[in-house]
Amino acid sequence: MAEAYKGVFPVVPTIFDERGGLDLAGQRRCVDFMIDAGSHGLCILANFSEQFVLSDHEREVLQDTILAHVAGRVPVIVTTTHFSSRLCAERSRRAQDAGAAMVMVMPPYHGATIRVPEPAIFDFYSLVSDAIDIPIMVQDAPVAGTPLSAAFLARMAREIKNLSYFKIEVPFAANKLRDMIALGGEAIVGPWDGEEAITLMADLEAGATGSMTGGGYPDGIRQITDAWFAGDKEGAAEAYGRWLPLINYENRQGGLLAAKALMKEGGVIACEAGRHPIPALSPATRAGLMTVARRLDPLVLRWGR
Repeated sequence: MAEAYKGVFPVVPTIFDERGGLDLAGQRRCVDFMIDAGSHGLCILANFSEQFVLSDHEREVLQDTILAHVAGRVPVIVTTTHFSSRLCAERSRRAQDAGAAMVMVMPPYHGATIRVPEPAIFDFYSLVSDAIDIPIMVQDAPVAGTPLSAAFLARMAREIKNLSYFKIEVPFAANKLRDMIALGGEAIVGPWDGEEAITLMADLEAGATGSMTGGGYPDGIRQITDAWFAGDKEGAAEAYGRWLPLINYENRQGGLLAAKALMKEGGVIACEAGRHPIPALSPATRAGLMTVARRLDPLVLRWGR
């Protein structure tokens, strides 16, 4: 078996220009910064990448541009979520052919009410697995509104060939990670943390081996996880306490635009805007974000200066 992916794999934001078009030069600079900041790998086209405002053509352009630019420097996870089993499988195959190391897929859902039952979810992931040879990460997040029990996740890990990684970012994530690991055993290759690392310490204690965070300060998250995986739990807790105000500000105040605001402030990118109709950060929220960040001196505020 290939060595398991571990560590910090932040989400790459999608960089737009002032008119709302793709800024591919800025996108490449964003990726270079994130690698320089210590990311063990990257995730693209996720919700924090504003995947829901992109056309299918833009998704393919971004996928191919980023994977070509990364050129194997770090592994890249491509989010291929779609309600249709067929289209999700096709997206996943294209991602694999373009050089993805893994695909991340949410269970099928649409809007606030359209869901499918467990047997259909199991078949959905089985069909995606049959189309590819690389690992699948299940994204277990509130936005899907789909209950996925630890027992069901463990069963899928045991019975679906390529499904072996899990990004758990629902309430009581640590308990779910712990239960899933106990039920799934060796089939759970990658129990990962998410939600901008707001629950990172509890999730590490529960057995998480990876963290998929926002893209603004992987160097800060590394201070926590490097200490933890080296056996220095006190050092990890101290680092977590230091970075928690920024983690909290991103998770609770800045949201998906926080990383781009930090990158714009540090000269990494020229435009921090989300794509309309996503509203800009309020001036007060942006100022608060920068005040908290400057206390920590993350690389993002120095990389482009």
